[in-house]
Amino acid sequence: MINSVDAVDGIADDQQPPAYGYLDIDPDTARRASRTYWDDAAADYQAEHGTFLGDSDFCWSPEGLRESELRLLGDVAGRTVLEVGCGGAQCARWLRRHGARVVGFDLSGGQLAQARAYTARTGIEVALVQADAVALPFADESVDVACSAFGAVPFVADSGAVMREIARVLRPGGRWVFSTTHPFVWCLPDDPDENGLRVFHSYFDQRAYTEHDDSGQAIYTETHRTIGDRVREIVAAGLILHDIIEPEWPAGEERTWGQWGPVRGRYVPSTSIFVTSRPTARQLS
Repeated sequence: MINSVDAVDGIADDQQPPAYGYLDIDPDTARRASRTYWDDAAADYQAEHGTFLGDSDFCWSPEGLRESELRLLGDVAGRTVLEVGCGGAQCARWLRRHGARVVGFDLSGGQLAQARAYTARTGIEVALVQADAVALPFADESVDVACSAFGAVPFVADSGAVMREIARVLRPGGRWVFSTTHPFVWCLPDDPDENGLRVFHSYFDQRAYTEHDDSGQAIYTETHRTIGDRVREIVAAGLILHDIIEPEWPAGEERTWGQWGPVRGRYVPSTSIFVTSRPTARQLS
């Protein structure tokens, strides 16, 4: 249920709801909005970004950071890997090509349909499951590695619950690495150019950015957390935080992807990558 909404462009709260705002939302609203949005947008998203992402490549972010270079997950050969919010499952197929046993899951049936189409085109089979990241249908300590490239974490109302679920299914010593929108860019307009360098919103406002229809129904939600919030969620789940990567925009790259691009990317990061693991018994002792 939507509890509050900012007035936008001079429209008062008691008039027709604006097209977007910053809202307090509950998990069911976020779940419904995300499933509906990505079911509708999956084909267009893959058509727009599929060439850059590759059919079976592991790209961490619009800056073009790839697992083949960063090796954040370590050697995945022979390991059971869970891709969280897999979308078209490009990362899962890359992992499969490198010897992992992979399961990719997503809330959106539309995204999973795209993943199956990629599988048919590439011939690289991966297990696909429709599931919610806050209630994983996997056994305790059943996964060696979990990873996510902008999947699930930004779109749930309670990302701390995602951290707890990943910690539950990871085996001791297992890694959980995820990329998501950098918290600082919530202060800035969603533009890759000079306008995107203007602070216009509070970094500390944790209400979700939400787009909604004329009736006030949320049709897209994305949840903001500060760096401190993310660290506390990770630690509270019993995980170890090893690194936070804040990539610069690559020199000489002139393309843009939404708010990501060379102008703003020279000054502020738009992506953050969190590298964590579940501690071993020795580390806990």
